[in-house]
Amino acid sequence: MDNLNKGFARFVLLAVVALSTVVALPAQAAQPHRHRVAAAADPDHISLLSSTALVIDQTNQQVLYSKNPDPIHPIASITKLMTALVVLNSKQDLNEELVVTNEDVDGLRNTSSHLRVGAHASRMDFLRMALVASENRAAAALGRNYPGGITAFVAQMNAEAQSLGMANSHFEDSSGLHGGNVSTAQDLATLVQAGFQQPLIRDITTTATVSVPVGLRGRAVTFHNTNPLVAQSNWDIGLSKTGFINESGQCLVMQATITGHSMVIVLLDSHGHHARIGDANRVRHWLEARSRLTVSQL
Repeated sequence: MDNLNKGFARFVLLAVVALSTVVALPAQAAQPHRHRVAAAADPDHISLLSSTALVIDQTNQQVLYSKNPDPIHPIASITKLMTALVVLNSKQDLNEELVVTNEDVDGLRNTSSHLRVGAHASRMDFLRMALVASENRAAAALGRNYPGGITAFVAQMNAEAQSLGMANSHFEDSSGLHGGNVSTAQDLATLVQAGFQQPLIRDITTTATVSVPVGLRGRAVTFHNTNPLVAQSNWDIGLSKTGFINESGQCLVMQATITGHSMVIVLLDSHGHHARIGDANRVRHWLEARSRLTVSQL
């Protein structure tokens, strides 16, 4: 009887082992498939958190890296680069004094602002606040003070986009708070390069802080750049703009000199407060490693 029990137990054990092997096979077969999908999404293994990324060598327009570059994304405050282009290309008086009104207050998302209603400063200072600190009321006031008002300003933004060849871009306001401000990675690379042709945009967007007398009784208020990389000595940045609304995720566009080459970097829809900054550093390290590898092969 004992021998019979032992034999039966051995049979059960062998059956369990065989069954577990059969069950394990599909999972093992699925592993290579999951790995291939991950590799296809990031062929150079930079491990970016941004869902869309594009890196272009500005000197020859060669695409050095792209990740999911085709979708049309909301672009949030990157919109303000186009706002600055329209203001400068229209030759508006940069010394003219503008005043914040109730029309400039964000009623769409109820975002906060360092600019109180009634604050006044030059158009130049409004540009600085919009580009450095991404001040929405400053951008709204710039659009509102365009000949024909904000409607004419937005129409000119879209006309400027078309003239630059940004065929997949559209603008609805001057601040980027509207989710209808959309573009692609390639179009934004074009916008960055157009902005880079404007020395004033280069200078303003790479300034770490600006102080503007817009506080009560003319008190100076300090505005900090939304991209902390412009203040870091290991970066050589020629243009920068960040953006964020819920629909867009964290966004960042830059022109920067890396390994002696002028690069345009576009990072869209990154999730996590510091994700876009981490991605920018990962791109720079990848370009530096790529350059060292190229040199070693010569």
